[in-house]
Amino acid sequence: MKRRDFITTSAGFMAFVAAPGVFSVDYQSDSPKRTKFRDYRKNKSLGKVQIVTPDDGFYLHTFYDVCPFSPSQKLLAVNKIPFQGKAVKYGDLCDVCIVDLENETIEKVYSTKGWGYQLGANLNWGKTDRYLYTNDIIGDDAVCVRIDLETKEIKAFAGPMYHIAPDESAVVGFPLDMINATQMGYGVPAFRKCDGTVGSPADQGLWRTDLKTNKKTLLVSIQDVYQKAKDKEFLNDGNGYLFHSKFNPQGTRILQVVRYLFPENSAKEGRNPMLYAFNSDGSDVHQAITRVQWSLRGNHPNWHPDGERIVMNLTPAWLGDNEMRFCIFHHTGKDFRILSKKFLGSGHPSLTPDSSYLLSDYYAKEYKKLGLTESPIRLIDLNTEKEESICSVFTDLDVESNTFRIDPHPAWSRDFKKVCFNGAPNGVRQVFVADLSNVLG
Repeated sequence: MKRRDFITTSAGFMAFVAAPGVFSVDYQSDSPKRTKFRDYRKNKSLGKVQIVTPDDGFYLHTFYDVCPFSPSQKLLAVNKIPFQGKAVKYGDLCDVCIVDLENETIEKVYSTKGWGYQLGANLNWGKTDRYLYTNDIIGDDAVCVRIDLETKEIKAFAGPMYHIAPDESAVVGFPLDMINATQMGYGVPAFRKCDGTVGSPADQGLWRTDLKTNKKTLLVSIQDVYQKAKDKEFLNDGNGYLFHSKFNPQGTRILQVVRYLFPENSAKEGRNPMLYAFNSDGSDVHQAITRVQWSLRGNHPNWHPDGERIVMNLTPAWLGDNEMRFCIFHHTGKDFRILSKKFLGSGHPSLTPDSSYLLSDYYAKEYKKLGLTESPIRLIDLNTEKEESICSVFTDLDVESNTFRIDPHPAWSRDFKKVCFNGAPNGVRQVFVADLSNVLG
């Protein structure tokens, strides 16, 4: 970030130098407003399910592996986007909102132009209910912004955030506009000319920003992951990008999705995804899932709560199974196994700490193939091999681009007694909370 006395944020607010590389943003939040929670299909759902966002706009939480519940679990962080069904452009504002789950209020605490359809503005809680982190575009960069919910002070830091360390010491992220090179909806809208990466650069990759010193450093480069690839020859003429980055719950390791794109005149196609893991200090970089293993159907990986294993949808043809399954493996790629051969993999899976319950959903194209009109929020008891639907929600918005789609992205609360997810009843995006306290015990 440029060191000037002041600068204008993407949303038109004034940002003043608070320390070298740190900006204090002049922003006035709204007062909390009453919002009536609405029961959703009462007596027809597993547990108590409510719509907790008002019907005055389009809402979503961040992602299935980012807990939207505050550390006390009294607050819920949600995004309010300005529209649905059309492309996000630089200049479109997304509101960062806090839902008080006890008092049934909602409060807008910030507005940002750094958002996309899948992660919203990427809202991450700190260690307490005091700080909420998001992203914004300030000057020439898309950077992490901290919102102090007690003092209403807003600070912007030097680097981008895809995920925050559990101890709130740092954030990590690939340049957020470059994320869109391999898939729209997870970064920020284009705000500058971006030529992308060329080859496997040693000066670009996953950036770490220390939230105490504001020092931004390159933690792991694209060249680092290239060197650990098990089929480097295939990647030689490709251009590497980082995508999904995630600390484990203990803050000791990071998983990293890597993708390689090839020039238009190349015979090689697709995103060529691979999964890596490394220590949170950038050491011990190793490939967990290869391009070939991921070459059939599969999607986003997620840490098991133990911080050692990874849960992921994959089609493990090398095990003789040609269906997409819920899979689990050590972060080194060892001890790979299918969680259940009875149930097909789908959507966005996560496990409880004791691995008893698996939570997931369906993409619209998946449930439509099954003859369903809505996505079940899947709760699978892995001990008894029994599946139940918490409820089902409409998500098929019939939009022209897959980028604009809505996925439920079911996310556990911190005590694994509640689930937050997205849906679009009557075609309008809303956020739901299911209380499973009486179901899971």
